[in-house]
Amino acid sequence: MSFKDHFSGHAADYAASRPSYPDELFRYLARLSTGHQLAWDCATGNGQAALSLAGYFEKVLATDASSGQIAAATAHASIEYRVATAESPGLDAASVDIVTVAQALHWFDIPGFFTTCAEVLKPSGLLAVWCYGQCTISPQVDSIVGNLYEETLGSYWPTERRLVEEQYRSIQFPLTRLTDVPQFAMRLTWTVQQLLDYLSSWSATRRYMQARGNDPIHAISTQVQSAWGDSLEKVVTWPLTLIVCRK
Repeated sequence: MSFKDHFSGHAADYAASRPSYPDELFRYLARLSTGHQLAWDCATGNGQAALSLAGYFEKVLATDASSGQIAAATAHASIEYRVATAESPGLDAASVDIVTVAQALHWFDIPGFFTTCAEVLKPSGLLAVWCYGQCTISPQVDSIVGNLYEETLGSYWPTERRLVEEQYRSIQFPLTRLTDVPQFAMRLTWTVQQLLDYLSSWSATRRYMQARGNDPIHAISTQVQSAWGDSLEKVVTWPLTLIVCRK
């Protein structure tokens, strides 16, 4: 499978507008891990998950097939950034304590990636993948964002996005899947402009603009601002789907 790069063209904007993952997620994964020497954050994007992992693991290898994303990632003394695919990270066999994939598994050659995980993970090593769908803010704002997602941009979403919408339920994980995994969510306090910037970073928004020559976010900005109301900031919530497997 060839790499489909939906993000390099706007890597800096993508990095600035992505929501961050809760630290309790990484504390949980660190407690589960039997070792803390090396974490591999696959498809690291701008390095958000890698930066959090660096607080719990001695070294983090953060790979992404997009050179633009790697160029926009935040430097850290414990993180090695590398341009590499999910199937060929350049890691030694049985060298990794945990592999993480944040909001990216759907872009992979999934069987090839799982084969690689089985090779590079240490005995009892962990594979943790998570994804998130649409955010919730208020019924008024959610209605506008939902219409944008489903109606305006519906045909511009890559087909792989369906795996996120179904919360990865159709993917067969070859390692031993853990049960009783806690529920996590991302919660951020945003201004209306931060929400609009986030909507602009969607891959479907960029594909729409390339195809049609106009900005769908600009077209709804007045509606969103009106629905937002008088509050300067609102809490934006994304429920996470977390899947953890042990070798």
